[in-house]
Amino acid sequence: MRDGLSGRSEGIVSRRKFLAASGSISAITIAGCSETNTGGGEGDLSGEVVVKGSSTVFPISDVMAQRFMEENQGVNVTVDSTGSGGGFENHFCPGDADINGASRLIKPEEEDHCAENDVTPVEMQIASDAVTMAVSPENDWVDCLSFDEMAQIWQEGGAETWQDINDEWPDEEFVLYGPDTTSGTFDWFTENVLDGESHRTDYEPTEDDNIIVEGIEDDQYAIGYFGYAYYAENEDRVKALEVKENEDDECAEPSLDAAKEGTYPLARPLFVYPSEEALEKEEVYAFMEFYIENSSADWIADEIGYVPASQDIVDENMSTLEGVSGN
Repeated sequence: MRDGLSGRSEGIVSRRKFLAASGSISAITIAGCSETNTGGGEGDLSGEVVVKGSSTVFPISDVMAQRFMEENQGVNVTVDSTGSGGGFENHFCPGDADINGASRLIKPEEEDHCAENDVTPVEMQIASDAVTMAVSPENDWVDCLSFDEMAQIWQEGGAETWQDINDEWPDEEFVLYGPDTTSGTFDWFTENVLDGESHRTDYEPTEDDNIIVEGIEDDQYAIGYFGYAYYAENEDRVKALEVKENEDDECAEPSLDAAKEGTYPLARPLFVYPSEEALEKEEVYAFMEFYIENSSADWIADEIGYVPASQDIVDENMSTLEGVSGN
């Protein structure tokens, strides 16, 4: 099925300043109120659209859902953060969700799982992110980490104390917070920073990035990583570290501009995967059309903290959508 997907692994980088106050675990169901119908169908739309998946993609899908429902009062869009892998495994591939957000590409085994249930994922890159490594504001000994140093901290059997990384740093054990194993951020970080080595298991795993922020904020020796948007929303509570791929490289701080320009080493694309079968429903098609059309809007950066999609990506996604529907 990989050949049937667009397979885009590079593009825009996104940034998010919006963070749902309720955290990423609860499903969001908000009824709209205006009578304007948007995209995909004629007349009054009705029905339900179910979105699961990545906690990183959650904020953008949540705002898209709210704005869509304001223009389509007969449609209920629920957005629930389950992690990229958790969404594929437990909801999307079994056919219980129309769309899955993902902070990494769908895996071949997930495609196989979907195929077993006659679910056909359609890949669309909708933004990009700058994965952010953060520490407590009270941490005054480190400002930049290389990929090798991050790997020493996060790989199985790696360093145990800050001093293990640098003799001038405190002889204190790491307090580690990070995404759960069901998270696309976990998968992406393991593949791209740990270079396929096993991610250590003795850390505090969570699908709620707010818990990572809280843990880092409260402990001088803590370190964790999450999507840039959670840093953008909490930059007064945690300290973002600069990163560099190799020891001789210049350190780069996480930012939308750096991610967009390709100068930030932890930049990555973000995706949504509607299924071909779900797109046969008028309300799902209309929501995805709305999502794609708005993915290049300035408010993606201003309100949510991601780099909006380029017009080329929007056009490609729209062509994919129309091709699936036969339009």
